[in-house]
Amino acid sequence: MRKLPLVLAAVLLAGTLTSSSVAQAATFTHPGVGVSQAQLDFVRAKVQAGAQPWTDAFNQAKNSTYASLSRTPKPRAVVECGPYSNPNYGCTDEREDAIAAYTDALLWYLTRDDRYAQKSIQLMDAWSATIQDHTNSNAPLQTAWAGSSWPKAAEIIKYEYGNWPNSGRFATMLRNVYVPKIINGSNSNGNWELSMTEALQGIGVFLEDRAIYDKAIALYRLRVPAYVYLASDGALPKTVPSQNLNTRDKIVSYWQGQGTFVTGLTQETCRDFTHTGYGISSISHVLETARIQGVDMYPEFGERLRQALGFQSKWERNLEPVPSWLCNGTLNRGLGPITEVGYNALHTRLGIAMTNTQALTESRRPAGSNNLFVAWETLTHAENPS
Repeated sequence: MRKLPLVLAAVLLAGTLTSSSVAQAATFTHPGVGVSQAQLDFVRAKVQAGAQPWTDAFNQAKNSTYASLSRTPKPRAVVECGPYSNPNYGCTDEREDAIAAYTDALLWYLTRDDRYAQKSIQLMDAWSATIQDHTNSNAPLQTAWAGSSWPKAAEIIKYEYGNWPNSGRFATMLRNVYVPKIINGSNSNGNWELSMTEALQGIGVFLEDRAIYDKAIALYRLRVPAYVYLASDGALPKTVPSQNLNTRDKIVSYWQGQGTFVTGLTQETCRDFTHTGYGISSISHVLETARIQGVDMYPEFGERLRQALGFQSKWERNLEPVPSWLCNGTLNRGLGPITEVGYNALHTRLGIAMTNTQALTESRRPAGSNNLFVAWETLTHAENPS
């Protein structure tokens, strides 16, 4: 893979470069969704040496239910997910089987124990032989969540393990069942579309489908500036044109009633930090996969990620009273295990100080899974310079 030079922190913070000025990689790099071969090799060496925090993180994943070699896949032809997964017909099963497939793929890479690779394949094969559709109101989000985890597993198994006879059927599943539900994005809360961009990007990499990949990036370029506010945006946050948020009142309503806009605030901060964490996580995941694929988008979006992480981390730490201008003085905390990827990219690789994010991240290691689409990011990304 042709690697681009790291940008200086000052350039990143100034935002003077954009990824559109960087030539797009001609081919896809594998494994290339979320983690690269170099990153995986770094982790493997750390685990073999018994180094921390990677060893504790490895044991956390290995001892989790997701890594159970007796796990039985629970595929369904139709996964039906209503609001907040109610009804829940296969929603939890699908998400957790996808995370399990990724967990097993990671464990195979780190241990070279073939049982983990075969379990990952069993899970992916069971679903690719069965699923036909996602239905009900949460179908797009469910598709995005599961569709974010499946390619991470598939990339490692297909391109590193290699012995996967039904990989073509799995690819057909992603193309025919997952892509149609998410390809046009969403005008719901921003974490929906950000999860969709993550899933589309990962699927595009695995399928080596440039059109799907480019659609993900196009959606991302509109959504991220509309999700994280910077003072340089002006008096009001940026918006996604299709949402027709053409008055201040509409914008304030969409931003959960928040009328005071400060750098680092997100569209869902005043909803709760859990959903905010979903959005921030997907922002960081897309940037990492793009970097692995040879296009550095951190100059374009890194400052928004840095500020979103810093703002939420500050208030998540709960060290001072919440001012009345912020969410009417009440915050619903619970950011989740979502800070490692962005913190590693901006602090470890680019050398940017991130005091609140660092304190929060290090205090919560090893970061586990949110049981939706995030898993084991202390293991894969803590202090990982690759």
